[in-house]
Amino acid sequence: MAIEELPDDVLIYLMASRYCDTDLLTAAAWDLFDLLPKGWERVQGIVDWVNNHITFNYQDADSTRTAHGAFEQKKGVCRDFAHLAISFCRAMNIPARYINGHLGDIRIKPPADPMDFAAWMQVYLAGRWWTFDPRNNAARVGRIVIGHGRDAADVALLSSFGGHRLEAFTVWTDEVDEAGNKIEQTNYV
Repeated sequence: MAIEELPDDVLIYLMASRYCDTDLLTAAAWDLFDLLPKGWERVQGIVDWVNNHITFNYQDADSTRTAHGAFEQKKGVCRDFAHLAISFCRAMNIPARYINGHLGDIRIKPPADPMDFAAWMQVYLAGRWWTFDPRNNAARVGRIVIGHGRDAADVALLSSFGGHRLEAFTVWTDEVDEAGNKIEQTNYV
């Protein structure tokens, strides 16, 4: 959609934000993605590029890393993947917002590390928001959205005022049918 056709509440998702330092990535975005067809194909090209150029490792978490930092360091966690892809989209005039939530291991082979809270993104194309996941780069069942915003600063998983100590934290997710009955998992993709 042309910028002038976007709804007013979507325009903020074209702007730079705390972790999506679009101004530092605009030249790279146009160099990398300008020749891709506009719309879905361009967004998927951005997601594919981020997925192939950033190395995921839980030990590389850094609460101050921006999208430009992930671009330069070529490493990060799911929020870094999301921030970088969001920044590239915004640089290409595609509204994009940050999503945090829970992503279980429904219909996939259980990973070595248990699934947990995750970050992905949504882009505004053809009058609605569409989900893309630069870290996993695959359709997944069971995404539970907790919040959305410009970046992780808008929807932190934890905001602490004073000292705290997390003793335990467990989340269970089960796939259910239309009637709410649990679906047993026997086959993994």
